[in-house]
Formats: sequence, C-alpha cells, structure tokens
Amino acid sequence: MNKPLVEEQYLPHVTDVRHLLATGPHVTTLLDENVDPALLEAFLIQLCALGVYMTEPVDGWIRRAGEACVKAGMVDVGEKLITHAKHEAGHHLMMVEDTKNLVAGWNARRFPKLDAEALLAQAPTRAMQEYREIHEETIAGPMPGGQVAIEYEIENLSVVFAPRLIEQCKRVLGPDVMNSLSFIKEHVELDVGHTALNEVMLNKLLGQKPEHAATIGKTGARALDIYLRFYGDCMAKAKQLLQSAAA
Repeated sequence: MNKPLVEEQYLPHVTDVRHLLATGPHVTTLLDENVDPALLEAFLIQLCALGVYMTEPVDGWIRRAGEACVKAGMVDVGEKLITHAKHEAGHHLMMVEDTKNLVAGWNARRFPKLDAEALLAQAPTRAMQEYREIHEETIAGPMPGGQVAIEYEIENLSVVFAPRLIEQCKRVLGPDVMNSLSFIKEHVELDVGHTALNEVMLNKLLGQKPEHAATIGKTGARALDIYLRFYGDCMAKAKQLLQSAAA
C-alpha cells in the first residue's frame, strides 16, 4: 500500500495547521474543563447558523471537481468524487434544523432571546467567503484533484476534533443537547469512512501527479486554516451574544 506517499509528500504541508487543532486558542477555550456553558452553547448556535453558508454548496463543489478531474485524465479519482458528492447533498438542511432547535433551547433558559432566522441570515465573514473561494479556485485551477485535500482536512475535523467537542457538550450542557446536533453527530459517524476514502484517493493522486504534490498539500493546509479561522469567527460572535446578555 502506498501510504508513504501521503506521509512523505502531503503531511509535511499540513502538519503546522493540524497542530492548531490541539493547541489553537478557540479549540482550547471550547475544550477547557471550566468553559462557560453559555459560551459553549452560543458557539454551537453560531457554528450551525453560519455553517449553512459553508455547507450548502459542498455537493456541487465535489461533483464539479470530479468532472474536472475526469476531463484532465484523472478518471478514477474524478469518478469517486462524483459518487461521493451524492452523499453530501442537502446536509446544510440539518444545520438549519440544528440552529432552530438550539435557539429554542437557549430561549427557554437564557437571555438575550435569539431569532433563529436572523442568525441564519447573518452576512458571511471573510473566512467564510474564502472557504467558497478556495473551492472555486481549485476546481478551475490546474489541479482540480486538490478538492480531495480539502475534503481530507475538513472531514478529518469530524474524526479528530468533533468527538472531543461532543463529549464536552454532553458533559457541560447535558446529553439532551445531542438532539440539536444532528449535523455534527452524523458527520462523526460518516467521516471516518470518508477520511479513509480520501486517503486512498490522495495516494492515487500523488502517484499519478507527483509534480502537483506541493499544490495539493498547500490546498489542504489553506482549507484547514480557513476553517479554523471560521471557528474563531463563531467564537467571536458567541462572545458578542454573551456581552449583549450582560449589558
């Protein structure tokens, strides 16, 4: 098995950004054993509300990247992406529902009273816009297979970070909070398989196009960096909610 290709040619590009998954300030705040429950809850609300913008185009991106790969002669990777795209369709609707359920739970116990529709209609932050841009640039660029690296990093969040977040949410907010976290819960279950598939595709890609290894690695690193900044935006907006409650 060619696993060393991912280890040798890809991982060096993403090691530093992945390190922030354990040490970054937003992650350590969320997972702190003394985290303010209201802050954690407000973060989840913002994560789901703003996450709709990040998630709605995903199936289209994956499908179009797959079609571009097929055109560029990377048929096997392209066809796998096109198949995978079908599994991602409509996932943003889970985030819409999660936002509404989390807001209902918040409004039953906390101030200020929140409006789910207003939260869902928030303007995108710069990181959110960049997340859309990196996909479009990758699909239109010389290495559309870089989409595999984006998927690898983002779905790896569901394997590495999300289980720790779920355990923290259950401990701090009670197990019932999981009824309002359908998107995160489902992706923790699904993305172990997706991450293994992404690794197989990444190996194939690096074997076929070794001259693009740096581009592929940098694409994955940039996508993860953007996503971590998106977490920072969710945290900043969560803190604003709490400040308005205090005022």
